[in-house]
Amino acid sequence: MTQEPTTPKSTSRYLLTGAKGFIGAWIVRKLIERGDKPWIYDLDAKSHRLGQLLSNEQLGQINFVQGDVTNFDELDRAVAKNGITHLIHLAALQVPFCAADPLRGARVNVLGTLNAFEVVRKRRDLIKRIVYASSGAVFGPEEFYGSTTVPEGAPLQPNTHYGVYKQANEGNARVYYLNDGISSVGLRPGTVYGVGRDQGITSGPTKAIKATVAGQPYTIHFTGGFDMQYARDTAEIFLRCAESQVEGAKTYTLRGVVIRMDDFLATLNRLLPKSREIIRAEGKPIPIAYDFDDSALVRDIGNIPRTPLENGIRETAEIFGRLLSENRLDTADLAS
Repeated sequence: MTQEPTTPKSTSRYLLTGAKGFIGAWIVRKLIERGDKPWIYDLDAKSHRLGQLLSNEQLGQINFVQGDVTNFDELDRAVAKNGITHLIHLAALQVPFCAADPLRGARVNVLGTLNAFEVVRKRRDLIKRIVYASSGAVFGPEEFYGSTTVPEGAPLQPNTHYGVYKQANEGNARVYYLNDGISSVGLRPGTVYGVGRDQGITSGPTKAIKATVAGQPYTIHFTGGFDMQYARDTAEIFLRCAESQVEGAKTYTLRGVVIRMDDFLATLNRLLPKSREIIRAEGKPIPIAYDFDDSALVRDIGNIPRTPLENGIRETAEIFGRLLSENRLDTADLAS
C-alpha cells in the first residue's frame, strides 16, 4: 500500500549521517520521491542499499559529502558549507559489531552522536531540528516488563553495549535541551524490514523473503515475538519528526505489527507458497521487549503510517523479484 508523499519543503536542506545504512537509504528515497535533494555524509559514496532502491537518475540527485561522524570539524564543515537545516543522525555500529569491539562502538555510536549535537549547538542559526536513531534495544527482555505491552516511560534496562550506547545518547539529548534549549527527537525502531535490511539478527524476516524470491533455503535465527515495522513507514516517521514543532528532548518508541514467529511464517507461506519448503526458524527469542505503547508518538506527531504486514511482504518480494530479473539480487547475506 503506497503512502501519500510528504509535502516537500523547498527551503529545507537535509543532511543524513549513516544514509548508506538500511533506514537511511529509505529516507533518502522518500526525500527524492517528494522532490527534495538530500546530502549524505559518509566515508565513501558507494552504497548497495541505495542502488537497490533508486534508479541511476535518482542516485544522481544525491549530494555526497565525505567525512567521518567521529570527526567534529568535518561534520561541522559539511553542515555550514551546505546550509543544512535538518540533521538526521543515523550513523551507528549494530549490536554484533559493538559486542566485538566496544571501544569502536562507543566512538561511533556515542561520540558520533555527541558530535552531531555539538554541531547543532554551534550552528543553531542554521539547523532547525535534529532527529536521531535510538533503538528498542534500550529496553531489557520481555520478562522485565511483565510480558505485557511496555508502557510509555517504562524503565530502560539494556543488556547489550549497543543498547547502553543508545541510552547514553538519549540522556545526552536531554542534557542538551536542559542546558542549551536544543529540541530533538530520538526514535526507537524495532524489527524494521524491507529491501536493504541485510545485517543483524532481526534481518532474518527480510532475508527470508529474499531467499524465497531467490529460491534458496534460509533459516531465521530467532523465534518468539517481535514487532515488524515496514521501512517505508519508518522513513516517513523520521521525516515527520524532523518537520515537527515539538519542544524538548523527545524519545518515541515505534510500533508496527506485533507478531510471533509462527504467525509470520504462516503469513509468508500464504503469500509466497514457495517459502513452505525452504524457510524455517530456530533459536531463542530476541532478548529485548517488543510489544510497545506508541501513544506518545501518535499524540505528538499525529496519525502515523502502518503498512499491513501482507502489503509490506508483497512489496518487498516485488522489489527483490525485479532485482533478480535484472541480475542484481545479491544473496551473499543469506549465508549469515
